[in-house]
Amino acid sequence: MGETPSTLDELARRAGKWLSLSAAAPERHTAAVVADRFDRITWRDTYEQSAALRELAEELNGRYAHAYAHTYGRSHEEAHGRPSARPYDHTTDLLTDAFLAAYKVNPRLRERAEMDPSRLVNHQVVTSLVESPEFAELRRETAGDPYAAAMAVLAQAAALRRMLERSRNAQDKAEQARKTRQDAERAATAVAEALQQAADEGDETGGADEDGAVQTPDAADAVQQAIEAAEAVEDAAREAAQSAAQALTAVAPGIRVAARAAAATAAEGARSEAALMRAWGVGPGELERMPFDRRARLAERLRTGRLAEWAELIGRFRQMADGERARKVEGATGELVGVTLGNDLSRVIPSELANLGLPALRAVFAARYAAGELMLYDSQGEQRTGRGAIIACVDTSHSMYEAGPGGITREAWAKACALALLDQARHAGRDFVGILFSAADRLKVFRFPADRPADVAQDLDFAETFLGGGTSYQRPLSAAGALLEEEFNDAARMRGDIVMLTDDDCGVTEEWMRGWNEAKHRLGFRVFGVAIGAPRVAEADSVLDALCDNLRAVEDLTDVHAAADLFRVI
Repeated sequence: MGETPSTLDELARRAGKWLSLSAAAPERHTAAVVADRFDRITWRDTYEQSAALRELAEELNGRYAHAYAHTYGRSHEEAHGRPSARPYDHTTDLLTDAFLAAYKVNPRLRERAEMDPSRLVNHQVVTSLVESPEFAELRRETAGDPYAAAMAVLAQAAALRRMLERSRNAQDKAEQARKTRQDAERAATAVAEALQQAADEGDETGGADEDGAVQTPDAADAVQQAIEAAEAVEDAAREAAQSAAQALTAVAPGIRVAARAAAATAAEGARSEAALMRAWGVGPGELERMPFDRRARLAERLRTGRLAEWAELIGRFRQMADGERARKVEGATGELVGVTLGNDLSRVIPSELANLGLPALRAVFAARYAAGELMLYDSQGEQRTGRGAIIACVDTSHSMYEAGPGGITREAWAKACALALLDQARHAGRDFVGILFSAADRLKVFRFPADRPADVAQDLDFAETFLGGGTSYQRPLSAAGALLEEEFNDAARMRGDIVMLTDDDCGVTEEWMRGWNEAKHRLGFRVFGVAIGAPRVAEADSVLDALCDNLRAVEDLTDVHAAADLFRVI
């Protein structure tokens, strides 16, 4: 122990360093990602809605919580947007940071020097995530979407476990560094308190003598002891910080590799789920309005349902149908078939209208208009307004299990086509009915009224139902005719469209055929047939040919454009 200073001024000079430390200890943060109040509210709400997130947090806390865990109180609540009823753990902080990094449009990370020592491992993990190219891909799917960000965290769970396991030693040393830093702060406070005590006792005894010496040696000794204790603790804190930094440097390369793999896995999962939703016609707006649990259940059903592996086919069908609708000219009388000459300004093609923008060609345009020689869109067909329902009769007999080119089953092709027809009906404001049939005693009807909001769960019920058995035409077509009759009686709508999707031929009675033809004439509906993977069913002498106004055979089930013309004429 050194010689004890004898004056208050000397004591104050000796204690000056510790006085400044106790007066202005820098704020240290437990969150690596800078977040505002709204971000924290979003995290809190998402955490409360996601049982999987809570379970992961509890698991990681139970496995990796340290003996140094403590309650932070208000700072914990502010950083995480949820109550801190349990001892605080760095693992929940890590999940919070991973969520916010994926959720925020432009996440900003704190500097390492701003972090609480016990969260330096978290900072390294989150920094490695955010700086990886794969994470930039991930944020294209998750930015601004709390559900997608939460799913990204869950997708990275295995990698987070590995990173936490590999960094156990670094985390232990980081916790020790935090503890010794707190000890140093308390020691600095003790120096300030001892000096204040010496000053107070000097006031009570009349202050210092004429030489400025403190008249209470015990108080001066207490200050000296506090200073020496603070110096010892500072040395320990410095060594602990260096040890923690070395341990973190040692594991940083492994963390970076694991972080890239985690981001890549999460990005692939996010892209796959987004593609599934698009394939099934679930738009971003609908997803934003969908409650968290319902969206999670829907995603799980889409991933594991009977037609999950055919989502790409369903998406291509819908995309093709959208393209065919775009080829129609608004206000035209049917299918666009080419270009003709005339003077109908409502059908002038864009290149003709461009001539009006050139003063030198306006006279030419006027002359061609007067002569009826302007190039116009040419279309043919009936007016689409006032049409009845679109009805898709889908064969679900056992033979529809058979796979064609590319491994695509006949059922998958038929269901994808039917779902695209459902979109077609919704786009045109028409009712849609899906009739699944097989043998005469097996039939299931799904109704999709035009005035009812789209329900993807009902779409899935329709697509995933499979009856099995043989094939009967009379039962589904009779049901379709009865539905169109009902629509005519209730709403005076005629000229519906029936699409028969099958791979088998079967007989019908003459009496039934007469009644069928009478209903067609009375209600004015059309029948389209698609023979899937069975060209013989579409031959000229087949029953299906006799039933249909328009019939085609599809052999290459990878080709969605084989049915493209349906979406121009229906």
